[in-house]
Amino acid sequence: MALFPFCKTPTGAVRVSRIHLLLYFFLLSLIIYFLHGRKASTNMRSPHPYFHSMEAAIGRGETDMINAKAGSLQTSWGAPLVWGDTRNSVKRRTELAQREIRIGLLALVVGKYAQFVRRFISSAEEYFLPSQMVTYYILTDNPHTFDPPMKLGHGRQLTVVSVAEFPGWDKLVYRRMTLLADTIKDQIGRNVEYIFCADIDQEFVSPVGEEILGDLVATLHPELYGKPRETFPYETDEVSSAHVENTEGDYYYTSELYGGLVPQMYRLARGCSMLIQKDQANGVMARGREESYLNRYLITHRPSCVLSPEYSWWDSGLAVDVPVKRLVSLGRQCEAFDAEKREKHRC
Repeated sequence: MALFPFCKTPTGAVRVSRIHLLLYFFLLSLIIYFLHGRKASTNMRSPHPYFHSMEAAIGRGETDMINAKAGSLQTSWGAPLVWGDTRNSVKRRTELAQREIRIGLLALVVGKYAQFVRRFISSAEEYFLPSQMVTYYILTDNPHTFDPPMKLGHGRQLTVVSVAEFPGWDKLVYRRMTLLADTIKDQIGRNVEYIFCADIDQEFVSPVGEEILGDLVATLHPELYGKPRETFPYETDEVSSAHVENTEGDYYYTSELYGGLVPQMYRLARGCSMLIQKDQANGVMARGREESYLNRYLITHRPSCVLSPEYSWWDSGLAVDVPVKRLVSLGRQCEAFDAEKREKHRC
C-alpha cells in the first residue's frame, strides 16, 4: 500500500473502503486503456501492399506526402512499386541518367492501328526516356506507314520489322507473343539492354524516365488497382493454360506496357507463346486473351519492378485516380466512352 499513503489512518493501520477500491479499479482501467490504445494505433497500418500504395496516394496532388511514404512502396516480395514523383524514383533517375543505356520500345502496328503510330512515336520522343538512346521497333504489315519518314531526336532511331498480314484480330491474338519472341531473338538480340512492349494506341502525356527500368517490369491495371483479389479477371477455366487458382495472384497487370532486360523479356514472350499455342491446339482461348497469359506468367515469375497505374491509365469510371497521368490508352479509353464521347473523340 506504499503507493497509496493517503489511505493510512493516524494509527498506521490500513483501511480500504469500497470507495477506495472503486477508485483503484478506475485508475487501473485508465492505465490499461491508454496502453492498449497506443499499441493498437501502431498496428493500424495494413501489411498488404495494396493498402501501402493506396495510403501513399491519398494526397493525390501532395507530392511531399507521397515522398514520405516512398520507403513502404513495395510489393510483398520486395519489388519496388513505382510512382514517378517519389524520392526513390527521383533518386533512380538521377543515378541512371549518368549512364548511356540502350532501350527498345516495341509495338505492333497492323491494319487500322496504323493511324496511331505517329502520335505514339511523337509523344515518346517528348516523354519516353528523353535522355537515353531509344530504338523504336515497329512490327507492321504495311512499312509504307512511315512515308515520309519521321524526324527523330539525337540518339533515337526507328527499326521497321515487316510481318505477314493477319486477316483478323482473333488470329493476331494467337500470334502476338510469338512475334515478340521471334523479333527479340532475330532482330533485337544485343542491340539494346532493355525492351519494353506497348500497345500502339497509346500516348505519352508526362515524363517516363529511368525509374521504370528493371529486370522484369509489369504495370498495374488502373481499373483493378486497390480492388479485392476476388474481382481480378484471372482465367477460371481449368482447361486453359492461363488458369489461376483461387489461392494464387497478388495483382492484376495490364498488357498495355511491360518490359525488362532482353533475356527476361525473351523468356516471358516464349513462355506466354507456348501457353497460347497449347490452348490453341485444344481449341481454347483465355477470356482475357494474351493479358490472361501474361498474368499467368507473372504469377509464376514475379516482376522485379511494378509500375503504378500512372504508367497505364485511361478515362474510365473504374480507373483509379493518380497523381500524374504518364501513359494514356486511347483504345481502352474509347471502349469506356458512350456513343456521344466516342464520336467527340473520333474513336
